[in-house]
Amino acid sequence: MKALATIYRHEVCNGNSSNLQATLSEKKNNMCGVLPIMKFMLLFTIAFMFHVSLAQEGEVASLSQNNLQTNIVYVHKPEGLHSMQSESLHRWYQSLLPVTTASTENQQEQQWLLYSYRHVVTGFAARLTAEEVKAMEKKEEVLSIHNEMKFFLQTTRSPGFLGLHPEKGFWKESNFGKGVIIGVMDTCRLPDHPSFWDEGLPPPPDRWEGRCDFNQTANRTFVCNNKIIGARSFQVYDNLLQTSSAQPVDEIRHGTHTASTAAGNFVRGANLYNNANGTASGVAPHAHLAIYQVCSLDECSSTDVLAGFDAAVEDGVNVIFISMTSLNFSQLFEDSIALAAFSAIRR
Repeated sequence: MKALATIYRHEVCNGNSSNLQATLSEKKNNMCGVLPIMKFMLLFTIAFMFHVSLAQEGEVASLSQNNLQTNIVYVHKPEGLHSMQSESLHRWYQSLLPVTTASTENQQEQQWLLYSYRHVVTGFAARLTAEEVKAMEKKEEVLSIHNEMKFFLQTTRSPGFLGLHPEKGFWKESNFGKGVIIGVMDTCRLPDHPSFWDEGLPPPPDRWEGRCDFNQTANRTFVCNNKIIGARSFQVYDNLLQTSSAQPVDEIRHGTHTASTAAGNFVRGANLYNNANGTASGVAPHAHLAIYQVCSLDECSSTDVLAGFDAAVEDGVNVIFISMTSLNFSQLFEDSIALAAFSAIRR
């Protein structure tokens, strides 16, 4: 507009009003060609700045994620714990988290608060930064905070090694474990394995309060029976709260091995490529099994193991069978398996 005004003054003052209309028309046409380009450049600049802003926010969020570590927070027992509903206990645990972590948004809550423990320990598993851990350690409700530990699967021995005989002695007198519920913490079990057939076994005892996630699939191979009466999966994938929706199936056969060692039913005609033909069985062949998948391949997280222990106690198991170890030495009061086992025995 300033350019057009300058042209107007110049032409009128010099008595060239006859050329004014032609000049203005020419300049207007030139500006009409420039304006779309200017608009495009302005929009491109705004879009670029917005993209850069989003990228920077993403980098900050990614950096924040990388600073998070999984911790187990042990707390003093709140008053009225035994009468407290699970949801109320979960909300109380949530209130102890730092303000930046204890968001009311579902996604944030699911991302940071992994497990709420009730039976074997009083506390919870959460993803926290080092600064948040220091802040939480100052809270009077908090006893201690420990980093998540990793455990690795081990193997066991057989009834033959223990000198058990089906016709005499302790094995027969104990009725082969009839009526006992054994909770196995491992990778899971191989579907339809003959060691887990329920021939000759009664239904689960009345005290059993667990569930069977095998029954949530259309594949009837996974259905529980009177041998395997329960199966649940506790695993945190990608360090986020993801209680696995996958069926508790044994990928590396370790859980199948340990579960059958503990309570595999009698399998006659067992052999290895037609060699060493005989009868295979577990230590308590007439016992029931409850499977708790707390390991992925050969690695187990202490947060998942604690969740499995907590569920096993609530479900009403009699014995917890676990075959794993840590490569790092820790004191008993820092060992989540030792703490959970001690609490389970006391109950």
